[in-house]
Order: sequence, then structure tokens, then C-alpha cells
Amino acid sequence: MVDPLAWTVATTVLISLTAWIGVLTLFLREELLDQLLLVLVALAAGSLIGGAFLHLLPRALAEAGAADTVPLFLVVIAGFCAFYVLEQFIQWHHHHAAVHDRDAVSSLVLVSDAIHNFIDGLVIAGSFLVGPSVGIVTTVAIALHEIPQEIGDFGVLVYGGFEKRRALVLNYLTQATVILGGLVGIVLGDAFAGLPRILLPFAAGNFIYIASSDLIPEIKSDENPWRSLAYFAVFLLGILLMLGIRLLRGVLG
Repeated sequence: MVDPLAWTVATTVLISLTAWIGVLTLFLREELLDQLLLVLVALAAGSLIGGAFLHLLPRALAEAGAADTVPLFLVVIAGFCAFYVLEQFIQWHHHHAAVHDRDAVSSLVLVSDAIHNFIDGLVIAGSFLVGPSVGIVTTVAIALHEIPQEIGDFGVLVYGGFEKRRALVLNYLTQATVILGGLVGIVLGDAFAGLPRILLPFAAGNFIYIASSDLIPEIKSDENPWRSLAYFAVFLLGILLMLGIRLLRGVLG
């Protein structure tokens, strides 16, 4: 049986490679890229909602057993609020930095992404410490969210004045902090036995916030009713993907 460290290293390395998806922007027309991004955003939103409610929360409740579940849901709220505060802080600085210097915006994107990816690594490590199936589901949900985000981040760096090759390299370096987060998560998980039980509901709160605050508003903003319906169908597909994984887990035991 592969241990949590091996799972964590392998999956975080794979997620770090999503940073290179920005190279697509060099070959795709802007109109086609915009449409592709919204499809990916819709799929990521559904996967995050499905991952939170069909995998992370049920597993966290099972780990809590018959104990009082209020502390567990307080951790979910903490995960939600933590990313709300982080994002508001970033947006506030984006607003003030943009007035003065596009380079400042690009630098802030790099720092904030590095922090976010480090936290993703902690979450992945905590989920693999609970079990491989939970870890895989968490990794899939995070990866689907990272793909459209990395394309957007690459665009911001280029807009900020970075040469495209340098932007790709810098984007990868910030994404690679997910690996560091994973390793730190494994070390902390071994040192503090209860940490994985905290990280699962925290990750659920994170997933719910990102899907409801960042992703769903994007796919709702399209004024074309047919495209909106198509994006909603892809959103449901993301949920069904997570449901299918859960059912497969039940069949395989």
C-alpha cells in the first residue's frame, strides 16, 4: 500500500504542472479561449461543490463519529471565512496597487497565489492522511479549479509586463508551493494526530467559498440564455463526476 507521503508528493507535483497550461493562450484565439475558460470554470464549480458535500463533509462527519458536530461545522465556517478574508485583502491591494503600477499587481498575484497553493498542499496532505480515496477526490477538485485559474494568472502576469516565457516560469514557481504545502502537511499530520480531521472540514469550507463566490458568479454573468444553460449543464456534470467517484468507491469498497 502506497503511503500518504508518496500520494501527496505525486499528486502535488502533478498539480504544480497545471501552471504550464498558460501556454495555451499562445495558440488559441482570445474568443475561443474565453469560451473554454467558462466551460472549465463551470466544471470546476460543480466539482468543488460535489467534492465538499459528497466527499469531504461526509468523511469529516464519519471521522467525528457520535461526537458533537457543531465544532466540525465551525471549522467549515472558518475555512469559508479564511478565504473570504484572504481574497478581500488581495482585492483591496489589487485596487490600490493598480492605481500606481501594473508590476505591483503582478507581484501581488504571485505572492497571493503562492500562499493559496501552499494551503492547497496542506489540504491535499491532510486528505491523504485520512485515506487515498479522499485524497484523490480532493486532488481532482483542486486540479479542476487550478486549470482556469492558472490561465487567468498567466494573463495577468503578461498584462503586468512580464515576457511570456518568464511569466510561465514564475507562474510555475508559485504553483510549486503546493508541493511544499503537501510536505509540511505530512510532517504536521504526523506530529498532530487530529490535524487531518481539522483540514477536511476546513477544505470543505474553502471549496464552498471558491465555488459560490468566485466561480458560479462568472458562469451566471453570461446574458445568452442558451450559453448559461450549457454552463449550468457542465456545472451539474462536475457534481455528477464527484457523485460517480463516490459510487465507484462504494462498489470497490
